[in-house]
Amino acid sequence: MSELPTATGSFGDKPELSFPGSAAPEGLQVQVLEQGSGDTVQAGDTIVVNYLGQTWGGHVFDNSYDRGDTISFPIGMGVVIGGWDDGLVGQQIGSRVMLSIPPEHGYGPRGVPQAGIKGTDTLVFVVDVVGVE
Repeated sequence: MSELPTATGSFGDKPELSFPGSAAPEGLQVQVLEQGSGDTVQAGDTIVVNYLGQTWGGHVFDNSYDRGDTISFPIGMGVVIGGWDDGLVGQQIGSRVMLSIPPEHGYGPRGVPQAGIKGTDTLVFVVDVVGVE
């Protein structure tokens, strides 16, 4: 089994990722870096998060920490990429979660060229589950 990256900091801190020398793992990988103690996120909730997204071994393409503002969106409803729906439903508020998301659970074969994401890129997110609305 491939290793996942390591992330600096704790809940609320902007993480920095260090990638292992190995290739990205197959399939969706979900690792709880810090276990929260709040309510469990349910499909259909509007989840509130901070996040950092980076391509495997590559560049940070988005993060909410630098903007100083969380984002919120319906979870488990097909509004966001599948890796978020599958990886964040069932997590507890206050948790910091790392998601390693292969293309088939991410943006698919097209990628997101304007964000520098190729269709073959595995995406790694560190997500702080701040709350639900």
